[in-house]
Amino acid sequence: MRDIIKIIAGNISMTFAYAYLIVPNEIINGGVTSSALLLHAISGYSIAMLANFVTGLLLIICLIFLGKEYFFKSIVSSLCYMLFFNLFYSLNISIDVNIVIVIIISSILIAFGYYLCITANASTVGFDVIALILNHKNKKVDIAVTIRIINLIVLLFGLFVYGYHSIIKGVAYTLLFSYLLKKMLNRKQKSEKIEKETGEGITNLK
Repeated sequence: MRDIIKIIAGNISMTFAYAYLIVPNEIINGGVTSSALLLHAISGYSIAMLANFVTGLLLIICLIFLGKEYFFKSIVSSLCYMLFFNLFYSLNISIDVNIVIVIIISSILIAFGYYLCITANASTVGFDVIALILNHKNKKVDIAVTIRIINLIVLLFGLFVYGYHSIIKGVAYTLLFSYLLKKMLNRKQKSEKIEKETGEGITNLK
């Protein structure tokens, strides 16, 4: 139940940022939506259809490589994302602030949302699925850094489609977001390590 609450809270944090900050300010962040836009420009197929296709593909990959627990929690995460994003977006609230502030606030909110989902053993059904798989195969693979690299690759391809204005904002967001996520995950990892060592120490004393 605790994990479900974390997944819901994480998606509220992310969708708020996407609905009121990322989308209105046309920040291309290298995620699934950006990939769908890029594929749309290449193929001409519907953006919504392509986004659903990429999401479905990532869910299948999640099931195969991460197992049923991640798969089902990721479905919950995906449903929460769609529900809250549509809810926030439908309210049609406008937040008019400087683009630098937009990038900072959205980076914090989305990094926190990713952190809650990842620590609840769920993906956001984005390219974090790939990062989680690589991390499961080799714990030395940094999740936040891998997400950053994937996003920057998408942004690089997107440069030819979106133009450099959106890409510059996207790169700034990606670097800050991945930095914050890395800090959060590292702090969690250190905390777990200390708890483990403390527990082992108590066991040895017994």
